[in-house]
Amino acid sequence: MKATFTPTPGIDRREVLGADDVTDAELEAMVADLWGEPAVRLLASTAERVAYDVPSMLTGARTWVRGHADPGTGARPFEFFVKRVQHWRHSPMFAFVPPELAAWAATTVPWRSEVLLYGSDLAARLPDGLTMPRALRVEDRPDDTAVLWLESVEHDPAPWVADDDARAAYLLGRLSGSPRVAGLADIDPQPWHISYFVEGRLAHTVFPVLADDAVWAHPAVAEHFGDLRPDLRAVAARLDRLAQEYAALPHRASHGDACPNNLMRHLDGTGYTLIDYGFWRPQPVGFDLSQLLVGEIQVRRLDADDLPERAATCLEAYAEGLAAEGSAVEPDVLRRCHAVSLMLFNGLPSIPVEALGEDDQEAVAHHVAQRAQVARYAFDVLAATD
Repeated sequence: MKATFTPTPGIDRREVLGADDVTDAELEAMVADLWGEPAVRLLASTAERVAYDVPSMLTGARTWVRGHADPGTGARPFEFFVKRVQHWRHSPMFAFVPPELAAWAATTVPWRSEVLLYGSDLAARLPDGLTMPRALRVEDRPDDTAVLWLESVEHDPAPWVADDDARAAYLLGRLSGSPRVAGLADIDPQPWHISYFVEGRLAHTVFPVLADDAVWAHPAVAEHFGDLRPDLRAVAARLDRLAQEYAALPHRASHGDACPNNLMRHLDGTGYTLIDYGFWRPQPVGFDLSQLLVGEIQVRRLDADDLPERAATCLEAYAEGLAAEGSAVEPDVLRRCHAVSLMLFNGLPSIPVEALGEDDQEAVAHHVAQRAQVARYAFDVLAATD
């Protein structure tokens, strides 16, 4: 006897989507497309916000849409991940930009990479072992926002082990070196230059921290960063030269934020699904290694004790990935690209000033200590490659 599905009263609710919602007919069409069916009948649907506590200036909303539909053979469950991406002027973070800089700041953060990539054939270009979610709908809006309806991706949520770092580094090297991926590396036409980061993020949020004696008087900062203050100031003094060098380094395709959060491990453990590539664009070769190595440290899921050893393994694996795509670079060039990128984006902004006022000062001290280890590693690799 065929099983039947009876919708529960009151669960046909998607109000939380607001203007991001679609009609029932459009939802039915997406479910049919997802399943490869000619048509389905929507039985029930509901929406709820995704529980995700990592803020992003380019993401306006993350929502699960779940329900049941009947393709003619009985009720089946479906699930979509709905993501609203946006120009960063829509972000609450934009309110902290000084008014006199707002017009300039609005031009410094590209935001359309995901919109364009989900409408491209990137999935067919990715090296074996890397995949991306399928987009069932991409709604591009005139207010510089877009809504992406993506398939839900099954993945292994268990904590990463050592082999994951090396495997991900190898595949990121293949991504960076792939001639096929290279054709989409600069898909976002909005210009970006390292000077935007220097004149924006570093000048207005990092340099004031380096100069603020109250920050340096915090017990955890004084203990773990105190001896690093002269080194941080010295790097800041040569920042223009570092930025010029960064711009002149060989550039390749880059995910832009390749932390483990954005690399969803396949259930068979052999590869990863790429998500959240809003900062996708050409960057110095090896750029993606920075977030791969320190992303989990930044969000307090990993300690930095073995960072140098992990980095050595990942650099080697990344180089192997480049070579597999016929895009090998000299080892000293790769190490220098890694060193400069890490210093600019993770070494200089290493003091977690936003966490210093938290109630649990023991946890704060531990986090500050881990971030100080990231800074020390950044100084070591920069000095070793100077």
